Amino acid sequence: MRPVLILTLAVATLQGQTSNPLSTELRVAYTTIKTNLLKMADKMPEDRYLFKPVPEIETFGRRVAHIADANFRTCAGVQGERKTLGAAPKTAKPDLVAALKESFAKCDSAFESLTDATALEQVSGAIGSPPLPGGQTRTRLSTLWHVVRHSNEMYGYMSVYLRLNGVVPPSSAPD
Repeated sequence: MRPVLILTLAVATLQGQTSNPLSTELRVAYTTIKTNLLKMADKMPEDRYLFKPVPEIETFGRRVAHIADANFRTCAGVQGERKTLGAAPKTAKPDLVAALKESFAKCDSAFESLTDATALEQVSGAIGSPPLPGGQTRTRLSTLWHVVRHSNEMYGYMSVYLRLNGVVPPSSAPD
């Protein structure tokens, strides 16, 4: 089944259940990737946070920091704040897990405040991923969708890091 058709069917189903089907569906996707990333960060052994599959690629810890910084910056921007988290220089697992949790706390409030009516409001394109040049804007929905898209992309990359270290990624492991 084509992705657009699947999304259309999901939205049609949600329309009968909520007055905000688009923002509700986005929150479901966000909650799924948030849960997987937090479990992933926890499952990777602390001594493997400096692991790189090959020298040219970032460490696992650096990937966690990247997600935390990108999500925090974007979600703060959606809320009209120009804030950064500063996770990039961190290398220790406890510090990086704390930064990831802090970024998700910021995003929780951004996603919870989203309604289908506010989804169409324009925000600075500079806060999204990827940033848009020259004062361009995008919708709140699009900006927050990019948080989910980017997080899923990073999760896919990082699943390989776990597998190479004998750890089953959360989305593949039974609870």
